[in-house]
Parts: sequence; C-alpha cells; structure tokens
Amino acid sequence: MTTDCGNHEEQKRHKVYRRLFAAFLLLVILVLLVVLIVWLVLRPTKPKFYLQDASVAQFNLSSGDGTLTAVLQVTLASRNPNDRIGVYYDRVDAFALYKAQQVTATTALPPGYQGHNDVTVWSPYLYGAAVPLGPYLADALSQDQNAGYILLYVRVVGSLRWKVGTWISGHYHLQVNCPVFLTVDSGRSHGGDPSTPYLRFQHMTACSVDV
Repeated sequence: MTTDCGNHEEQKRHKVYRRLFAAFLLLVILVLLVVLIVWLVLRPTKPKFYLQDASVAQFNLSSGDGTLTAVLQVTLASRNPNDRIGVYYDRVDAFALYKAQQVTATTALPPGYQGHNDVTVWSPYLYGAAVPLGPYLADALSQDQNAGYILLYVRVVGSLRWKVGTWISGHYHLQVNCPVFLTVDSGRSHGGDPSTPYLRFQHMTACSVDV
C-alpha cells in the first residue's frame, strides 16, 4: 500500500513537471512567434549610402617601382529609410580600391545610432603611402591617367544592428561599394606642376549596399 502511494505521488510530480515544461515551451514559442510577426510586418529596409564628394590631395604613381601614394577625403552619407526601425552602427571602416586592390589604409568611422529616416554624414581622410601595385595594375593606372579618367571605389565594411522599440537584433555584416569617378587634368591647366595630375570628382553617386 505504501509502495502504491509512493508511485502515485511520483506520477503526479512527473505530470506537474511535464505540464510546467509544456507551458514554458509554449510561452517561448509564442514569444518567438510574436517577434517573427513583428519582424515580418516591419521588414527592415537596408540603409542607403551615397558618395557626396571626393577631394584628392595627392595621387602619385611611381613609374620606377610601381607604388602608389594617395591622400583623399571623401564625404559619405547614409540614410535610414525605415519609419519604425533604428540602426546601430557598431563598427564602420572605409578604404579605397583600384580594380579590386586596396590602395589606402583602413580608416575607422565613428559608430553611432541612426534613428528613423535620419541621415548620417562621414568625411574621413583615406591615406595610402607607397602602396605596391602589381605590374598589370600599375600599367592600367598609368593608361587611365593618360586617357584622362580614373575609376576608384570607396568600400565601407562593418556591422550593424536593427532596433525595433526596445528590441535590438544581433549583428549583421555591412558592405558598401561606392564608385568614385575622377577626371585627370594636367598641372598646366590649373597653374600647378605639370608632372602632378589634378583629379577632379565628377558627381555624387549612389552606392551598392549588402546587409
């Protein structure tokens, strides 16, 4: 009799544990379902980036060893197009590319929060000191200079998080590519050194954004 009572109590405890576990599991599923529904309804749109300006202070290709020294300042604008979702930029770095080769060091941009429909503007300097180019790239850059135009790219990489109300998402990788169209003018036309080309930024460009 005592054994039967003990077994009965044990079964009752197991039933209670099972019911508590099922209730907890149901609660977790409901919370996840609510988060998923909110996420699908709001559906964040990735930020839009624009290259507003580029000023080239130095851009010298050494014909002897095929190295490039460059100093340029770029103005990048980012707009959050979402009406109900904010963006945390936790890490944002920028550098310049020529035909997929990085030609400046990486410059860190200030992190921060971007509210609904807000615009953030960065104006970093990008530096490259005697960056070695492959023979093909050095020749291609020289040919571009002689032709009167150069196409660079400013790349932005980093991580961001979405903010919906009090909920903040995990980290998402950010990569932005901005074309920089430059025309080459000899130093004679602006009273400078004829051996030093003058590079002029053409127009604001929209950037491709991957999140």
